[in-house]
Amino acid sequence: MPNKLQVGFLLSFVVTFLVLTFTTSAINSALRARGYDISRLILLGLEDTDSNNSMASSQADVLRSVDLPLLGKTDLLALVNSPAFALSLAVITLGALYTVFGPKGGKKVLDPTKWQQFPLVKKIVISPNTAIYRFGLPSPKDHLGLPIGQHISVSAEINGKDVARSYTPISSDDDKGYFDLLIKTYDLGNISKHVSLLKVGQTIRVKGPKGQFNYHRDLTPSIGMIAGGTGITPMMQVIRAAMKDPQDTTKVSLIYANVNPEDILLKAEIDALSQLHPNRFTVYYVLNNPPAGWQGGSGFVSKDQIEKFMPAATFEGKILICGPPPMVTAMKKHLADLNYPAPRTISKLDDKVFLF
Repeated sequence: MPNKLQVGFLLSFVVTFLVLTFTTSAINSALRARGYDISRLILLGLEDTDSNNSMASSQADVLRSVDLPLLGKTDLLALVNSPAFALSLAVITLGALYTVFGPKGGKKVLDPTKWQQFPLVKKIVISPNTAIYRFGLPSPKDHLGLPIGQHISVSAEINGKDVARSYTPISSDDDKGYFDLLIKTYDLGNISKHVSLLKVGQTIRVKGPKGQFNYHRDLTPSIGMIAGGTGITPMMQVIRAAMKDPQDTTKVSLIYANVNPEDILLKAEIDALSQLHPNRFTVYYVLNNPPAGWQGGSGFVSKDQIEKFMPAATFEGKILICGPPPMVTAMKKHLADLNYPAPRTISKLDDKVFLF
């Protein structure tokens, strides 16, 4: 199958030919309407063998001084016979074709084979130890090029050693010119602490995409998500993509566990999405230290909560899990007790239980 450039190249000739043909036809019609005979005009410059040549010459003299809008007195014969005329039409045609078939601006930036540097352009503080870090792409029209549900590696030299960690951007390829990382800073977290100390203009090294998950609207009819802390980031990628697609009918249910109320990341957006799509997206919060009057779950995510809010093991759907290792271990045991298949060490897209 020909690509867009090949089609555009072919069309440039076709359209140029059509433009020249119609332009010539229009000029001929206009000349005939004024009483000029093209068949006589083309004999100009030949030996006078016909008395009509004198008439053609006089007609040609008129055409050499035609009053055109914006151009004034113009030698019309010289204009239409000039190579520059055909070249100008070709350039105009190619420009129009490039506008229609050419790139719409920007490119996919990520390269899985090499590290690239991206500068910090903005920091949005969410809590005392959590922030959204916005990194700029080379062009305002560029997009990161990250499949929905996949992640990137972030690397930095710390104490003379290269250290890398994986993060899932909370932005999408609809966001041009930048990508956002939601990062919680830990005292012993090398990369998280390094990023928290960055000043605007300083850079991080990034490589990707990475991961086995790649969401699309026809993947599964139902998704159950169990997230803890910053494990919400891959879930938000999927939730945002599913809810903003009017042709997506996937139903999503989320159990989101944290220690304290202030640890619930992106809660305003999560609540807004659940209110906007009540038939497709539900959320149930669980806190280790719930405040008085708390309406969600208390303690740790339980087997009963999974059974109540997640798609059943016998139902066509997927369970996605992302959180601290102790939580993931506990969730695997609960799922096994509920007859879900055991997840693989490295999850694949077709697994019923997928571990990020």
